[in-house]
Amino acid sequence: MFVQVIKGKVNDASAVRGSLETWARDLAPGAEGWLGSTTGVTDDGTLIAVARFDTEEHARRNSDRPEQGQWWAATERLFDGDVTFEESTEVDDFVVGDPDSAGFVQVMQGQVTDPVRSRELMRQRPADFRQLRPDILAILGLAHQDGRWTSVAYFTSEAEARQHESQEPPAEFVEMMKQMTAISVGPPTFHDLRQVWFQSPDSARKGAMADH
Repeated sequence: MFVQVIKGKVNDASAVRGSLETWARDLAPGAEGWLGSTTGVTDDGTLIAVARFDTEEHARRNSDRPEQGQWWAATERLFDGDVTFEESTEVDDFVVGDPDSAGFVQVMQGQVTDPVRSRELMRQRPADFRQLRPDILAILGLAHQDGRWTSVAYFTSEAEARQHESQEPPAEFVEMMKQMTAISVGPPTFHDLRQVWFQSPDSARKGAMADH
């Protein structure tokens, strides 16, 4: 899988959503290998889009399409200031439910000194994880260049996420977090997406965008 994370400030989330709907209607049918996208806006106006493709080659082909360039040129004007792009072919996905039904999405980003060890740690979960965290529908872990990483967690709802995260964590999780902290470059940043939209090839064909 190849995943691209796009981040920037916006003033008008509805205008961005309209642009995404245009993409799904007019450009998605020609986007070979596109698996789906999750886009959300934080309370402070930070927009984060996570676009998934089956291969990097198909993602590059999509980016090279003239109509994609025209669409992005128009969409980029909806951002205030710079837009950042992070890419990853080192993707770990943990899926136990339907991520597109999530009522709340949290994006965490950070940097580590040992990317290989970091990826090993982030893959570790207790055997009874699904019982401990029934609020988690899926987690997408991405390794970027220079030790940077992104984790996208899909929850049933924010209320359920807050309830379960306040509980006493298992000892192995506490130990994993200690080891992760030891190789981290500063604390991670958290982006809570309460306005979040989901797009997939199926929804694009139906002309719909899931909104939670």
